[in-house]
Amino acid sequence: MLTVGRIGRPHGLDGSFYVVDPLPELPAKGGMVSGRRIVRRSGTTEHPILRLEGSATREDAEALRGTLLTVPREDAMLSQDEFWASDVEGCTVVSGDVEVGVVLRMNVLPSVEVLEVDRVDGTVLLVPLVRDCIRSIDLKARRIDIDLEFLGES
Repeated sequence: MLTVGRIGRPHGLDGSFYVVDPLPELPAKGGMVSGRRIVRRSGTTEHPILRLEGSATREDAEALRGTLLTVPREDAMLSQDEFWASDVEGCTVVSGDVEVGVVLRMNVLPSVEVLEVDRVDGTVLLVPLVRDCIRSIDLKARRIDIDLEFLGES
């Protein structure tokens, strides 16, 4: 399962609620989260408001508060070479045979996504997700091979 947000405080009287920490993969109205159909979606991408099937009152929404919203990974409709940011967290980063560190998270910068890597020496390295820098990503082996020379390091 892929976590796409968490149920926050109620919104209005009809069972709607704010979504805390929403991910872009949060389905639209009619989609399914945590085994329930979304019957209302409003708000913004950053601050969505949802109502789920079976939730009709403010009390219903309050009872769900704090619950994780999840979708099955197979419903995420990714192509073969795509992955979720959470998929690379914890992956070992290497440059050939040299261990560089471990991915803490993926960040989105204005021009490119970067991997924030906790280096073996305790420093942090930002690795841009571009073909010249990333040699390979093997999610099953939890290993990402990068080109340190491209980053100006040896």
